[in-house]
Amino acid sequence: MRLPRLYAPYEVQLIEVRFADCVEQAWSKRDGPLMLDQVSRWLGQQASSHELALHAWALTPRRLVLLATPGQRDASSRVVQSVGRRLGALLRSGSVFANRFKSTLVDADWVLRAQAWVESGPVLDGYAPRALSWRWSSAVTHVGQIDPKPRDLGVALIDHSRYWACGNTPFDRQAYYLSLLDTGLSASDSRQIEASIAGQWALGDQAYLQRMSKVANRRATAGRRGRPRKVPEQIDGNDDPSPINQS
Repeated sequence: MRLPRLYAPYEVQLIEVRFADCVEQAWSKRDGPLMLDQVSRWLGQQASSHELALHAWALTPRRLVLLATPGQRDASSRVVQSVGRRLGALLRSGSVFANRFKSTLVDADWVLRAQAWVESGPVLDGYAPRALSWRWSSAVTHVGQIDPKPRDLGVALIDHSRYWACGNTPFDRQAYYLSLLDTGLSASDSRQIEASIAGQWALGDQAYLQRMSKVANRRATAGRRGRPRKVPEQIDGNDDPSPINQS
């Protein structure tokens, strides 16, 4: 029995959708870039229609990764399903997803790191040497770089407050974030993000996890493995079984 998707009102979600092999095969053909352009436009349209506030996104032939805050409980599912149906019709391949998409909740203190992880996806997947070299993501928007031949992909961003707190001016924010992207995440942070999305458990410190355990629709952290520890039976002080008290 699988757990329902982890959800809590007004909390940021990290969402990962892995594509079936047919999508990467389509990308390898001549019109592959046009396909990603179209998927990006669908993403923008559906996010707007279903009240999914996008903070960051990255699309490759291998996966779609989003950092977003849903305005309604099923917003993420509706957006993913709508994009999937359209892509399946375009490729005439039936299902275009490798499996059920994954999502988790993200503490505000992890938002910038999660955003950098999302936008570094094309590098991790082997499609680009740098995050800024890949046009199907929000990386160039967050660092203020403009493509000399821009294409309007129609994906509107609503930046999270933690991104706005990076600096007092757009230039300060862009410079700070560019440094974060270029430096990259620590191995420890990357592993923690990847483990959270793989297990679909909340990402944050202990205080955040405790808070989510009270407001989320299901438990926010993984349970302990193995059987519960046995609690020793309580012995009444007047019923001491030791030989000294036995007649």
